[in-house]
Amino acid sequence: MIKNNITKILQLLIVNCKLLIVICTLLIFSCSSPQIETEITSPDERIKVAFNIDNDGAMYYNVEVDDNVFIDDSQLGFEAKDGLNLKDAFEIVDVRFSSEDETWEQPWGENKIIRNHYNDMAVDLINEDSIFLTMRFRVFNDGLGFRYEYKVTDIDSVIITDELTSFNIKENGTSWSIPADFDSYEHLYITLPINEIEDANTPFTFKTKSGIYASIHEAALIDFPEMTLGLRQSKDKSLKSKVTENQSSMFNIQSSEFKAQLAPYPDKKTKAIFTAASQSLTFKIPWRTIQISDKAVGLINSNLILNLNEPCALKGDLSWIRPMKYVGVWWSMHLGVESWVINDRHGATTENAKRHIDFAANNNIDAVLFEGWNEGWDSWGGRQNFDFTKAYADFDIDEIMRYAKEKNIEVIGHHETGGNIINYEKQLEEAYRWAKEKGINYVKTGYAGGISDFHNHHGQYNVRHYQKVVETAADNHISLNVHEPIKPTGLRRTYPNLMTGEGARGMEWNAWSEGNPPEHHVTLPFTRLLAGPMDYTPGTFDILFENTRNSPQRKKWNDNDKGNSRVNTTLAKQLANWVILYSPLQMASDMIEHYEGHPMFQFFRDFNPDCDWSEALQGEPGEYIVVVRRAGEDFFLGAATNGSAREVAVPLTFLSENQDFIATIYSDGDDAHWKTNPTSYMIEKKIISHNDTLFINMAAGGGCAVTLSPRN
Repeated sequence: MIKNNITKILQLLIVNCKLLIVICTLLIFSCSSPQIETEITSPDERIKVAFNIDNDGAMYYNVEVDDNVFIDDSQLGFEAKDGLNLKDAFEIVDVRFSSEDETWEQPWGENKIIRNHYNDMAVDLINEDSIFLTMRFRVFNDGLGFRYEYKVTDIDSVIITDELTSFNIKENGTSWSIPADFDSYEHLYITLPINEIEDANTPFTFKTKSGIYASIHEAALIDFPEMTLGLRQSKDKSLKSKVTENQSSMFNIQSSEFKAQLAPYPDKKTKAIFTAASQSLTFKIPWRTIQISDKAVGLINSNLILNLNEPCALKGDLSWIRPMKYVGVWWSMHLGVESWVINDRHGATTENAKRHIDFAANNNIDAVLFEGWNEGWDSWGGRQNFDFTKAYADFDIDEIMRYAKEKNIEVIGHHETGGNIINYEKQLEEAYRWAKEKGINYVKTGYAGGISDFHNHHGQYNVRHYQKVVETAADNHISLNVHEPIKPTGLRRTYPNLMTGEGARGMEWNAWSEGNPPEHHVTLPFTRLLAGPMDYTPGTFDILFENTRNSPQRKKWNDNDKGNSRVNTTLAKQLANWVILYSPLQMASDMIEHYEGHPMFQFFRDFNPDCDWSEALQGEPGEYIVVVRRAGEDFFLGAATNGSAREVAVPLTFLSENQDFIATIYSDGDDAHWKTNPTSYMIEKKIISHNDTLFINMAAGGGCAVTLSPRN
């Protein structure tokens, strides 16, 4: 009996020892086995991005800059119809790392040669609904981008209803933005603390209290609605108002969590629709981007948005895409001196066209724009119905094209749709084939008005349309200038015929409203222009409209015209804006008679928009900016300030060494002021070199433009 009990006790001890050994072995293995790494740094190791999932399989990321939290844990994922789970229950399957350091060349741009240097982390995930997802993070020295790459099996379509992506900015600071608006970007920029912004369009630019500049935007926007930002904290204003400064850390009031908001379909619930072509459906969301810099001008000098787009999709010789300077029949219409419709004030006539072509040919200008040339303008205000191959009777298209060719001047066609996408797409193929047949190599499009079937301007429907137009134009070797566009997201890398666009309050607002304030032009480079080129159309010399205000032909353009409109800059700042507000298609926007014989217009005659290299040298958002561009051997410098007078010292170290340059300086007069004496100016020449410093004095609301040419 005792012997049997001892045997049983020994057996139990052996079993327990074996179990203990197994447990210890598992513990040792789990402690020694490597964890899946889901962190990645920039090549210079200053920026670190970490990805993680919580116990529910929900996804988050955070960003550190110089070992300090910059973007705190921020949610990722999407909501979809029919219970499709695109947001959580994920498990990590694999993590893949790669790096790239290359240079590539673009046919035109602020810089022809671009360095593309990044580290890449692809996190492969799967969830309980067999949703395959790769979260891809790409980290550069100047910021980061991340995107979702989904694969869904055994499904016909995916209907996105919400995006959960958030940007939890750890530290408060100052921001510069326009309100979120799914139909227009033509708002004035506001400067507010980050945590007081209710919503914003992108690029959304800000500076934290610790001095980091950043801008949130998106890249490669194709087949998806635009993203805007909404501040989650703003939903509980009552809580914020009750929290004291000492309590703010308890409630995390200093941080600001912005959530992505997508432009909807007309039903407001649908944001995007993807349809399967086979049993599996794959789709990629545009990159969500954060540019980061120690200096404000570092955001301007970043190539991150371009680098996150695909290489050029156009094959063969691209010499048909070239930067140009142009004038046009346009500003006079906004002033009401001439009209778009055929009447006694019609601007686009054969006679007027030839007059503009002659002016361009005599002033080293490449092209002329004609708005109001085609039938359909008299339908404005209803369901606009333009004909894009039929000119008005007083606009002899064949004679005008013959004359332009004789003078070696390009003609920029104009396709205003009035928002009638259905009508435009019916004519699209024929309109571009016809334009090319006539010899028109550039087209300016417009979408002023409500979009067909109650879609908004910035939803997936219209994004698809904009893409279709770009591709149709490319098929016909035609380059585009898009007004009322979807915001630029770097697609010009893939389709370089997408040259420029509007997408902000441009010059025309000065013709019939309170106008754009002096700080507007020194805010745009740090906000809207981070997205891509802008056809702001600078260059008004008749700043006070002295030569047109009392014209018997002038009519009120709309109810915004109060009769006291003007341009809120000095004359020198108008010149500077040709350099600062980058566009490869750069317009001298005033009526051409205001340029005749004017000494300041020599700057535009000499200016070359086909630059090889650019750099923003100095500046702060809303305050001032200094930009220099090189085209061939010549340099063009532009400086501008807000409503305050300012002096800046510009070291000329960007100039070639061992070479003297002739500097022609177009600046504000000593008594200049944007409000009281805007047209006072000075022109002087100096011999300067790489070792010199240029001291620029700018009047309130003023600026300075400089041409620097090698001295023979």
